[in-house]
Amino acid sequence: MDEEIKNILLKYALLNAKKFGKASEGAVLKKIFIEKPELKNNVKAIKEVVRIVVEEVNKKSLSEIEEKIKEFRIEEVKKKDKKEILPSLPSAEEGKVVMRLAPFPSGPLHIGNSRMVILNDYYVKRYNGKLILFFDDTIGSEEKPIDPQAYDLIKEGLEWLGIKYDEVYYKSDRMEIYYEYGKKLIELGYAYVCTCSKEKIRENRRIGKECECRKRSPEESLSLFKKMLRGEFTEGEAVVRLKTDMKHPNPAFRDRVLLRICEREHPRVGKKYKVWPMLEFSWAIDDHLIGVTHILRGKELVIEDMMEEFIWNIFGWGKPYFIHYGLLRLKEEGAKLSKSKSRKLIERGELRGWDDPRTWSLQSLRKRGFQPEAIRNFILNLGLSEADITIPIEILYAENRKIIDKVANRYFAVLNPVRISLDKEIEKIKIKYHPDFPERGEREIIIDSKEIYIEKEDLENFRGKEIGLIGVCTIILDESSKFIKDEIPYEIQKIHWVSKPFIEITIIMPNGKEIKAIGEKNLEKLNEGELVQFYRIGFCRLDNKKNMIFYFTHK
Repeated sequence: MDEEIKNILLKYALLNAKKFGKASEGAVLKKIFIEKPELKNNVKAIKEVVRIVVEEVNKKSLSEIEEKIKEFRIEEVKKKDKKEILPSLPSAEEGKVVMRLAPFPSGPLHIGNSRMVILNDYYVKRYNGKLILFFDDTIGSEEKPIDPQAYDLIKEGLEWLGIKYDEVYYKSDRMEIYYEYGKKLIELGYAYVCTCSKEKIRENRRIGKECECRKRSPEESLSLFKKMLRGEFTEGEAVVRLKTDMKHPNPAFRDRVLLRICEREHPRVGKKYKVWPMLEFSWAIDDHLIGVTHILRGKELVIEDMMEEFIWNIFGWGKPYFIHYGLLRLKEEGAKLSKSKSRKLIERGELRGWDDPRTWSLQSLRKRGFQPEAIRNFILNLGLSEADITIPIEILYAENRKIIDKVANRYFAVLNPVRISLDKEIEKIKIKYHPDFPERGEREIIIDSKEIYIEKEDLENFRGKEIGLIGVCTIILDESSKFIKDEIPYEIQKIHWVSKPFIEITIIMPNGKEIKAIGEKNLEKLNEGELVQFYRIGFCRLDNKKNMIFYFTHK
């Protein structure tokens, strides 16, 4: 072996040992193959040299390792100064930033919601500020009702993501506050009670015409508002409107509704209240009262911005800063399923629950084996831009793979098994849990007979060819396979396999499909929640040990 290569290997081994206490063969191999990719043509020889070098380095004490590093004048790669991923917030002061999460509890948080959550959390932590969890639980619409379970599901998702909030509020607890400010706006002449039909209002807004209701005195509107609160109007008969410019260039901003009647039952307060605030009105009040300094929201919520600013100007309140981001679309079939559709499918028994992989909820991602850190990295790497972006889901998978590949051991499982026989008896073999991390040790596989089960497509594709049974030997593949040698050349095709005794397993795919397979007996030693990587199948998480049910993570 070239002396230069040996010195490079020694350098990597010494630095790895200094950083982690012991050098790792896998880590050293990765480094040398990155620097000298041509060495992959002689893997077996390189592995042997790496083993010897790492073994020698690991016999040394930390002080001896540091002496060797000085002796060989090995320079460590220094980390660059930390650079913030996202731009600074405007006029943000250390310790004075206040931001809020505003989930509507129609279901758990999903991968799309995680952008709002993680961006707010990032900035609050960056400025040592305060984060408020504020459930946006006004009554909602019939098409998008509140799910009573969602409050806890949202908190559960935040906890899993590592989001820590300082205070919790519920809009349904603050109805009297909204009534108080609604009355003030009427008294100041900036709001009125409108009893026109929806059709008439829609036409007036279209042509920019004021309705007769707008001419009511504050006293008359206050009297009508009290009747609304007492239940003397039914749903749709009366609303409180904000007086804006009926000639405003954006028709949607003309005399918008502030409060309306809704007689449906609320999961937290029942039918105690019949008059409910619109979201932008409630936020104009709450953002001032709780001291929000910066508001992060999608750029499509321009009307909400305008409404809040209009009301703040009426009361002479200071304005928080708006920061907007564009729409995020994931290129993945099924990732667009809405919470309302998911709920209906759950109620009909077509989905297993909110943790079904087809919901794309945080609960479902956790069940599949995604790591919170991967989701956070994925979101932050997107940046903070008002441009709409479409991202392949493989980008998220890549972030997750970086993390779970460090902990997931490899095992054998065969999806479409066919039986072959070997002309050589093998009682047991030992295989590394992960070829790149030999320090994890080895697993032993007992082979009770000469029968081996492989993938049907492997037999069809490589029949009559020289292939390697991973960890076993080289054979000529057929139903009755001929043993060639114990060694497996680097350049030949290698296939995975399962022998008796095996166990039956089920893998639940992201589309909800259940796939039956056979797996090696060692899978019984796993703990629930443990991540594995099945050769040529992908990463999976053991969800139910009793029934050996795995959820597929990704390739």
